[in-house]
Amino acid sequence: MSNLECPKYTIPQYYSGKKLFITGGTGFIGKVLVENFLRFSPDISKIYLLIRSKKDKSPEQRLKEMFDLPLFDRLKKEYPENVKKVVPVDGDTNEIDLGLSNESRKLLIGEVNLVIHCAASVRFDDSLQKSILLNTRGTKEVALLAKEIKNIENLVHVSTTYCHTDKKVVEEKVYPAVADWREAIKIAENADSHTIDVLTAKYIEPFPNTYTFAKNLAEQVVTDLCDGKIPTTIFRPSIVISSYDEPIPGWIDNFNGPVGILVASGKGILKTAYASGHITADYVPVDIITKGLIAGVWKKSFESHEEKLKISVYNGSNNDVNNLTLTEMLEMGKKLTWEYPLNDVLWYPSGKPTSCFWNYYFRVMLYHILPALLVDTLLWIIGHKPMLLRIQRKIYIANVALHYFTSQEWSFKNDKSISLEENLTPEDRKVFNFHRDADPYEYFKNALLGSKEYLLKEDNSNIPKAKAHMRRLYVLSIFADVLWYLSLFYIVFIKYDLFHVVCNKICGYIDLL
Repeated sequence: MSNLECPKYTIPQYYSGKKLFITGGTGFIGKVLVENFLRFSPDISKIYLLIRSKKDKSPEQRLKEMFDLPLFDRLKKEYPENVKKVVPVDGDTNEIDLGLSNESRKLLIGEVNLVIHCAASVRFDDSLQKSILLNTRGTKEVALLAKEIKNIENLVHVSTTYCHTDKKVVEEKVYPAVADWREAIKIAENADSHTIDVLTAKYIEPFPNTYTFAKNLAEQVVTDLCDGKIPTTIFRPSIVISSYDEPIPGWIDNFNGPVGILVASGKGILKTAYASGHITADYVPVDIITKGLIAGVWKKSFESHEEKLKISVYNGSNNDVNNLTLTEMLEMGKKLTWEYPLNDVLWYPSGKPTSCFWNYYFRVMLYHILPALLVDTLLWIIGHKPMLLRIQRKIYIANVALHYFTSQEWSFKNDKSISLEENLTPEDRKVFNFHRDADPYEYFKNALLGSKEYLLKEDNSNIPKAKAHMRRLYVLSIFADVLWYLSLFYIVFIKYDLFHVVCNKICGYIDLL
């Protein structure tokens, strides 16, 4: 559907009466997607949510806990009856046939119209075996199920723009896989884990980690199994951050990405980063991603039968619109943490990135490890559990693992994604605002306040008290800097009398002239 001028129906009208099957619905993107579907399209018929039993919790208990989150407060106020439209289905994308019972599989095949596959492990340090079984084989199992569904209208595979890091410019199209996904799955299923671990680095080349490699294979799974057979959409988000405004500003449930950097810096425990300061980060709020996905499915419904069977690809990226360099992001973070400080900040937020590993390593030792040892020792003395050194270790490992992404940049073309908003009806545009022209400062202000409330469980009413604490830390940081330079001056010029040595050398040189 190109240059759409007169849509046949609005987005809520399209989803009215539809039955969805969603995997990964309890994940970050999945939660927001479920909320958006139930509130933006209140006449949706049903959402079947694949949820695995976890420890001593059943899928029903996990679903109830999910709906208790602040994310769903607005939904329960506006459409309280819609909560009952979500039906948990016991299963696991890590299992053959998704771990579904025969009854559940028959139910889905007979009733569902749309399948949205969000489930994935986004951990960069997962073993190759684990990542392939979940991210690649799991996608295969979802695709096979979708092909069996009688009234399938669209299979949506949520991928990532970073599954094509071997290309500096990533278009909104399908690319050939770098390896045979069938062979990869066979290896993961049959080879011993030790052998796989030994071969991982060579096998996943040119990708930096098992996550991007397995997601690359997953796109090829969808292409091979579904292209020309059922309507299919691949949606690739870039770096997903806190919500911009839907259903609430700043909602987030993890410390991944820029928000983690913002919080660590705001707490005063991140003083340096192993990154190139001039590199831009392509980040998109989670509610913009979910709106784009919902609109993409709607748009495909207008296509001809032949066009529907061709895979649609969308890059959910900013593509240089409103993006900040890492240096600009850190500077903005300093400004924000001064205006909206976190509680119990350990030290005044400061620091900058460096692309030199040895410079980074020196700064880590000086500004991260030594203070952590001091704080943990004091905690141990007063009978509390040491924790800061453990946190700094995690920060260091994450920083090194992310260096591949923070030392280079890519261009993720998003013309098709932008066209989604352009093709909306005037009625839909009131709801599906993609905020392309939004101020990045607003993004990260919402992200910081959201992380305070939803991750750190801090009361935002304590900001005046936190500001007073920040002012004291600022004075202490200046005092510490002065003390550091005075100590350096004392050691260099007084204790070792280097001042007189330098003067004598200069005078001797002058005498020779």
